[in-house]
Amino acid sequence: MDTLLAVNGTLMRGLPLNGHLLDAGASFVREARTAPVYRLWSIGDRHPAMVRVATGGAAIAVEVWSVPAAGLADILAKEPPGLCIGKVRLDDGSEVLGVLGEPILCEGQREITAHGGWRAWVAAGRC
Repeated sequence: MDTLLAVNGTLMRGLPLNGHLLDAGASFVREARTAPVYRLWSIGDRHPAMVRVATGGAAIAVEVWSVPAAGLADILAKEPPGLCIGKVRLDDGSEVLGVLGEPILCEGQREITAHGGWRAWVAAGRC
């Protein structure tokens, strides 16, 4: 059985770690946005970290992928330190698993929430 996984950074199509999804047998489902309850940080301009917040959140662009259950652990094991899997609320009210950042990972990093997503941050020439 496959699991839906929302990704918000370098696992997205055409970005450096997308091969981890493809190697796990994942298939792209759709582009989506989160509910407006997340903030996003650039971690050393290498990858983002998304954290759910009680106030001051925004909708963040994500991709939803269908991942074979056996491949989910492999994907997580290859993620940079401080990233984890948790439940992510999408703007349509549904919840899927998704890549989140541990709050401590974001300390001292640049917040990029206003860009609305990692692709927009990269396109703005910020990293």
